[in-house]
Amino acid sequence: MTQRMAGKRILITRSEEYMGPACAALFRQEGGEVIADNSDLGSEAECLTVIEEAGHVDVLIVNLAAPNHYGVLATDLAEEDWLQTFELLVHPLHRLVKHALPPMIERRKGKIIVIGSATPLRPMGRLCAYSAARGAQISYVKSVGVEVARHNVQVNLIAQNWVENPAYYPPELMENEKFLKNLQEQVPLGRLAKPEEDAALALFLAGEESDFFVGQAIPFSGGWAS
Repeated sequence: MTQRMAGKRILITRSEEYMGPACAALFRQEGGEVIADNSDLGSEAECLTVIEEAGHVDVLIVNLAAPNHYGVLATDLAEEDWLQTFELLVHPLHRLVKHALPPMIERRKGKIIVIGSATPLRPMGRLCAYSAARGAQISYVKSVGVEVARHNVQVNLIAQNWVENPAYYPPELMENEKFLKNLQEQVPLGRLAKPEEDAALALFLAGEESDFFVGQAIPFSGGWAS
């Protein structure tokens, strides 16, 4: 059986967090050479270094997570928490994409996949910073996606929610009765997605069969958002 990522080099940022482990495991299983980076990405210089040290990159998976400060009213949100959310989710996205694109454009081939969130697709109170930052990711992908499509480079985003991962669904939360009740009420499927299911969508977006997907934010939330 042909391995779908054979001969491909895949760079995954913040690879030990969020969806990094699941993506790394699946892409390796499918024959890809995975560059699992765990840099802080706190400056443009650091983002440039990550791209340069990775060398040839066929697929860039921008995997970024941040505290969501859920439950805090907009009027009570601390300035540093607002700024930190954008520093973690938005600024690294642009810096990584900015430096990864030129070689992809030059060879007229490349994939950039952003692991984003479905929260901007459905109004939620007490989540303003996180929703705004994740929404900025979506708008960025839509704009850059159509900008580089003519160069045969595809940029897309997985707008996910209710997916098992240590960043947002730690073990203690999974044992909380209130959370489990909310899960049953909110998600039509009545369960969390397995990380492998989410990684499978990333794998599809990294393959040639997804070449007609351009600047899209694809909901992956068990029917919670569309």
